[in-house]
Amino acid sequence: MMKNKELSSFRDPSGFIYYENNKVIRKINPIYFKEYNHLMDSGLYKELVDNNLLIKHKEIKKSNDEILLEVEKIPYISYPYEWTFEELKEAALLTLKINKIALKYGMILKDATSYNIEFIGCKPIFIDTLSFMFYEENSPWGAYGQFTRHFIAPLVLMKYVDIRMNTLLKNYIDGIPLDLCSNLLKNRGGMISKIHIKLQNISIKKHNNDGKKDVVKINISKKSIINMFDMITNQINNLKLKKYTTEWMDYYDLSNYNEKAFNSKENIIKEFCKMIKSKDNDISFDLGSNDGRFSKLIEKELNNYVVSFDIDNNAVEYNFINNKDNDRILPLIMDFTNPSSGIGFSNNERKSIMDRGNANLTLVLAFIHHLVISNNLSFEMVADFLSKITKYLIIEFVPKEDSQVELLLKTRNDIFDFYNIETFKEEFSKYFKIIKEEKIDNSKRTLFLMEVKNERTSNK
Repeated sequence: MMKNKELSSFRDPSGFIYYENNKVIRKINPIYFKEYNHLMDSGLYKELVDNNLLIKHKEIKKSNDEILLEVEKIPYISYPYEWTFEELKEAALLTLKINKIALKYGMILKDATSYNIEFIGCKPIFIDTLSFMFYEENSPWGAYGQFTRHFIAPLVLMKYVDIRMNTLLKNYIDGIPLDLCSNLLKNRGGMISKIHIKLQNISIKKHNNDGKKDVVKINISKKSIINMFDMITNQINNLKLKKYTTEWMDYYDLSNYNEKAFNSKENIIKEFCKMIKSKDNDISFDLGSNDGRFSKLIEKELNNYVVSFDIDNNAVEYNFINNKDNDRILPLIMDFTNPSSGIGFSNNERKSIMDRGNANLTLVLAFIHHLVISNNLSFEMVADFLSKITKYLIIEFVPKEDSQVELLLKTRNDIFDFYNIETFKEEFSKYFKIIKEEKIDNSKRTLFLMEVKNERTSNK
């Protein structure tokens, strides 16, 4: 076993991913040579890559024992339980679109896991080159059940039950079980739920004992499969969330920022960005990004790829929809008091937030009071965590006199005697060098530019 093997790729006997000198290498085993050669020679690979639907690669070795591909690197890996409703829809529609194209070349996807999709900014792309198999005439699509568990089930649950239901995908790494989905829906969801969840669930229960008797083979024509893909595509396109707002979506309208204060904040951040050493291929994080407006600012100022995190599904949804054509900003749902952990076999199939690479710059605006006062974290705990994921830090201190902090303290006892700018600076100075601090005009808030004292991760 290679030391840098990607632990999520062990399930496929066709090959696996490993890393070498910061490059992504895909090894293809002889068992998959025929399918791979057809993918390349038939024109399928070219059509998919030309339309930005499949990740690019270049062959670096081809022998009787193995084929090695150097695969284009995804800037930042994300997972379905971190995606918004619209992101999950886009990933589902891409999977169906690729299937229809593959059928033109005599191939079809042998699996339909949502983990075969990644996002480059707001644009989804298929990453599993070894997912294509030869289409067998009159055979049903073998990955239909997996597609339902990974895409249709979470989408209908997010629409008809609760927008946060995609977090079930953390517990069920191969998609949400259809019996669970059916029980949660309680006959809601219209035809898409009836056809793909309820009826499929009944069929699964009916055929549970098929292994003990002869199974009748189902014949289905290619035209019927294409019609099925078209039907599911239309059904998913028609799934739309009810528009509603949350406190975070309206944050900048409801906060105590007037136009002068807001402009001052933007100008200070621009000034800080000029003081940061940065390369075009660096990654920046925006924690508590709300609608993503400051993500756009640092993307423009530093020419960095920005991962734009927020806890609020609707704010992240808004961020994604308004950046649909942007391949440099990736909006994700993340609760930084309980960030994504490693899951799957040996907790290594899907990486924790700490294991996916750190940032050159992390932006933490109007967030510290929520971490400390709402969630009882100390300044040192926050500083310790941030020092593990970033080199530079732009952070906004929000004092007790600020109206937003006063609002938080209305609902709880003020036990936070330590919550002041002096203690904040003292605790953060254990982990960061404070390069500059600057008051925001017409505001009680202060912005800090910091640099970590000792880089504490090897993921740079």
